[in-house]
Amino acid sequence: MHRTLRLRAATAALTVLAAAGTLTACGDDEGGKSGASGPLRLGYFPNVTHATALVGVQKGIFAKHLGAAPRTSTFNAGPAAVEAVFSGAVDATFVGPNPAINAWAKSHGKAIKIISGAASGGVSLVVKPGINGVQDLRGKKIATPQLGNTQDVAVRHWLKKNGLTANKDGSGDVKVVPQENAQTLQTFAQGNIDGAWVPEPFASRLILESKGKKLLDEKSLWPGGKFVITHLIVRQDFAKKNPDQVKKLLQGVVESTELINGKPDEAKAAVNDQLSKLSGKPLKPEVLDSSFKEITFTTDPVSSSLTEGARHAEEIGLLEKVDLTGIYDLGPLNSVLKASGKAQVSDK
Repeated sequence: MHRTLRLRAATAALTVLAAAGTLTACGDDEGGKSGASGPLRLGYFPNVTHATALVGVQKGIFAKHLGAAPRTSTFNAGPAAVEAVFSGAVDATFVGPNPAINAWAKSHGKAIKIISGAASGGVSLVVKPGINGVQDLRGKKIATPQLGNTQDVAVRHWLKKNGLTANKDGSGDVKVVPQENAQTLQTFAQGNIDGAWVPEPFASRLILESKGKKLLDEKSLWPGGKFVITHLIVRQDFAKKNPDQVKKLLQGVVESTELINGKPDEAKAAVNDQLSKLSGKPLKPEVLDSSFKEITFTTDPVSSSLTEGARHAEEIGLLEKVDLTGIYDLGPLNSVLKASGKAQVSDK
């Protein structure tokens, strides 16, 4: 039986995001709640872990398959992207695992489906040089992108496993401070926080630009070093009404993934061009290279890590027990992969 998640602080702060001023949007479609009446509305983050989306948009791959460029919206963290899905502001979005779990639980399995993987890895805990182990974090401030997002759950669970408390109200042995990644770059450089559990390129930027030290690579916490950091979810009502568009979007995902892995230099250039458009400033080559080394780009959703991630969220009180049966719909993706002569993926 599905039960409602406990993410009151996050959802209270994340009111309906359908208003144009709340989203960073571009594209030709100006209206309607259904992408069927115009370009598909696609969400993603300005992170290297979302390179599949960045490349697909910048290289025109999605536009080629969909027949029109998608109308895009960017988000800082997963809970905001999920609220946009709930409000009908986007049809599909690249997002991390925990927000997808929360969306599934909150909607009792009726709002979204995970239809493809996108990336594995690419997350680190970066700290000030004087911090040499987990116990040194006692009394320190650690930033995450947003309360209840994938990195927020990961650091709180890891601290708990190591005997340290990090409560949602900011109390406990370690103060976890949810803030936007761009703000984290500033607060870390200014000495207002002692570390951050963040995705790429922010982890590499903290190291290369502010002399941070990698205390932990999250890969070390997962079997085989594999865990989902980004996958693609779609609104169920949109997918039911527009199966052809979903299939075409997945064709774009598969082609973008192939380009990233087959032509990494071209992919890096595309990612940097898109990030520059979104932030006004490209990444330094050393940051881009460092970021790409940390991430595996794959359509495999690494489903075992999703189940484990849900258990982590339950253990720290950010999610009530939830049955994830049916959260994946990989049939359309496997159809595309089979047609392309590529290995199919599993939800087991």
